[in-house]
Amino acid sequence: MCVLTFIDIAEDGSVKKSSLEALTYGAQLAKQSGIETQAVAIAPVTEELSALGKYGVTKIYQVNNEALKHFDAQVYTKVMAAVAEQSGATVIVFSNNANGKALAPRLSARLKAGLVAGAVALPNITNGFTVKKSVFSGKAFADVSIHTPVKIISLQPNAFKTEAGEGTAEIVAFSATADVPKITVTHINKQSGEVPLAEAEIVVSGGRGLKGPENWGILEDLAKELHAALACSRPVADAHWRPHNEHVGQTGGAIAPNLYIAVGISGAIQHLAGVNRSKVIVVINKDPEAPFFKAADYGIVGDLFDVVPKLTEALKAG
Repeated sequence: MCVLTFIDIAEDGSVKKSSLEALTYGAQLAKQSGIETQAVAIAPVTEELSALGKYGVTKIYQVNNEALKHFDAQVYTKVMAAVAEQSGATVIVFSNNANGKALAPRLSARLKAGLVAGAVALPNITNGFTVKKSVFSGKAFADVSIHTPVKIISLQPNAFKTEAGEGTAEIVAFSATADVPKITVTHINKQSGEVPLAEAEIVVSGGRGLKGPENWGILEDLAKELHAALACSRPVADAHWRPHNEHVGQTGGAIAPNLYIAVGISGAIQHLAGVNRSKVIVVINKDPEAPFFKAADYGIVGDLFDVVPKLTEALKAG
């Protein structure tokens, strides 16, 4: 028996931050259950996998197959099922990101395993196996019990603190016969930016209050000083002021950074649904009645064209 964690690999071969959280989660779950913690990396990786042992994992199955270079949920599901069978996994952990959302349900159906998506805490195993998860776009929590022999959990990104210690993981080569992917990747367009939005600890986001794309430079300067990712509200993306990959909200990306700075955004409920899991929310808006202030931890009522440059200068001086 073991807890098996899926290591999500980016296109450049690096391990995603959300996977480090999942590894820590899996290790602590294995510790409280008194079983071993293992992991699997399917895509080619440029990092030293054994170094991930510092997050508590003892063994990592590395699948070497060039056909698996690009993520394909249907193909990856069969490989994950084979690794789970060989490792004797009783709990399988994913990150609840785009790849995890595509893979976990398919594996759940294949293994006839109960699934809890969006977990925010370790399971309660004192009387069964109950997992706490977020529901209604983060407005509430639910406790869900799993009764199947094999259990699958997908961890909400940034819901569990990464803990690194010491140790190295044993790397075990795993030979997998992969199906020919039904989707062929012909080219990849990489989005520019210092920090990927989904992995960012700090996000600076702008709305219609910036009045036009020509004014976005003040947000870019602030983001640069904070080493933050840039985001925007839906009206901004719809007006083509910013690319749609930066759109966060109910109809865009859902993020959970440690710090979310909303500049010139009113805070409609659809936008809040995508960012309300942020640890700290700072709102800058000249309208004191803006709905966003009700959800903010800190707020500044003022003209963003005065406030943001002064904030950037203060950060530079500090």
